[in-house]
Amino acid sequence: MRYQRVILYLLLASAALVMLAPILIMVSTSLKSMDEIRDGSLFALPHSPTLAAWGKAWNGAPLEDGSSEGLSGRFVNSVVIVLPSLFLSIGLGALTGYALSLWRVRHANFLFGALLIGLFIPPQVTLYPMIVLVRELGLFGSMPGLVLVHVIWGMAFVTLLFRNFFQSVPGDLLKAARIDGAGFLATFWYVMLPLSLPVFAVATILQFTYIWNDFLLGLTFSSPESQPVTVALNNLVGSQFGEQEYNLNMAATMLTALPTVLVYLFSGRLFVRGIAAGAVKG
Repeated sequence: MRYQRVILYLLLASAALVMLAPILIMVSTSLKSMDEIRDGSLFALPHSPTLAAWGKAWNGAPLEDGSSEGLSGRFVNSVVIVLPSLFLSIGLGALTGYALSLWRVRHANFLFGALLIGLFIPPQVTLYPMIVLVRELGLFGSMPGLVLVHVIWGMAFVTLLFRNFFQSVPGDLLKAARIDGAGFLATFWYVMLPLSLPVFAVATILQFTYIWNDFLLGLTFSSPESQPVTVALNNLVGSQFGEQEYNLNMAATMLTALPTVLVYLFSGRLFVRGIAAGAVKG
């Protein structure tokens, strides 16, 4: 048994090292100077670590007009876009999933299936109709318009998670709440929502990751002033002429990915608990 445990730990450590290798290489490269990158190996550790590339990626390099192109401003844009998109999509999706779990009409399953079609439609297919809708609402090229698009796209997925979980809740709890005088919203708020905290964590992590990492919708529905950090990263990497500054590219990529990495590091246990609680069981 002892040898089996040692072998298991070795396999897990090897798998973790393989998964972490790209991140380690990116961090190592971002701490090197360009001279060291040209003269050294990709896998070599930096001899004289420096955060110059990180500062340049965050603050930008001064341009001829006195401005700078960095990720700091667009990073703030992403935070402003993610927070309302996250809370609205999860809140509306949880309430819709709760309503669908109680729906006992004849064609409820058919309507639920029609709603979930949105999970399988590529964003590119509905891009033009969505552009027309957001334009007619007068929100095209603004942060509220991009928030609206993310909420619409997130509704189907979040509804699926919560509907499946709420259907697994014993009906006696709902009957007891009704006997105590709780209505639809009171039962949802005081009974169902506290029970769904593991699923809530799963929905939050997945929605945060999707919205933060989104590039297509951010590029299409935002203006130059309201672009998210993923679009700014593409512009920063693609705007270099001549020699590519690999340390700058790696530092900018790590800064962009840092929020999602931190979310998974600090919420990984909640994520596993949510899946174990039946969050994706349909």
